[in-house]
Amino acid sequence: MTEETITLEIFRYRPEREEAPAFQAYEVPCRKDWVILDALNYIKDELDGSLSFRWSCRMGVCGSCGMMVNGTPVLTCGAFLSSYRPGPIRVEPLANFPVVRDLVILMTDFMEKLNRVHPWLIRHEEQPVSAGEYLQTPAQLAEYKPYSMCINCLLCYAACPVYGLEPTFIGPAAIALAQRYNLDSRDEGFRQRTDVLSQDDGIWECTFVGECSTVCPKGVDPAGAIQRYKLTAAVAWWKHFLLPWQRGT
Repeated sequence: MTEETITLEIFRYRPEREEAPAFQAYEVPCRKDWVILDALNYIKDELDGSLSFRWSCRMGVCGSCGMMVNGTPVLTCGAFLSSYRPGPIRVEPLANFPVVRDLVILMTDFMEKLNRVHPWLIRHEEQPVSAGEYLQTPAQLAEYKPYSMCINCLLCYAACPVYGLEPTFIGPAAIALAQRYNLDSRDEGFRQRTDVLSQDDGIWECTFVGECSTVCPKGVDPAGAIQRYKLTAAVAWWKHFLLPWQRGT
């Protein structure tokens, strides 16, 4: 019995050989338990060893195998070939990012923006070790836990039309991670992050399209985080304006 196959149209760009990107078609087995990442590895191992792409865990945890599949940003380790029958399946690098080679994007812009929002716990004064741990209630944990699920896969940036048009926009994942720490009862860095995110390229740039939340493979809601941040920042500004004696508290 002849094995079923499916065609993948892969974005190819090797800057040392080609002046412009082009698509190359490969026919691969369409096995029931194969995801698109399996098909890419089959191409790499059996058909064309020059193909470049990122992947690591194959379990939807590392976030490194994000690509555009038929125009939609997805983790290729979670996208089954059978869902795209009869094909062809078009695979491209994540939108809105410079391409290094084939399906590999340059992540420098995101890493720089992520660092700007201080995605770590900030304390103005640490309590002594003898005081023990910084304990939290289940309710305090529940406040920030949804945003802590972000795996930095960048699907939200590829889906965001604002980031596509205004590359200076800090973007959904970085803001969601800022909110993750703002909502942490152990953190004291809200003002530092707000100084960054209240700029023109911060939260006010978002027009609440919501595609970032739609494509997130971990169920994070960056669009919701941004709107919530807008409300908090607006309240903080009005309190700063109307209640000047509370400044610095």
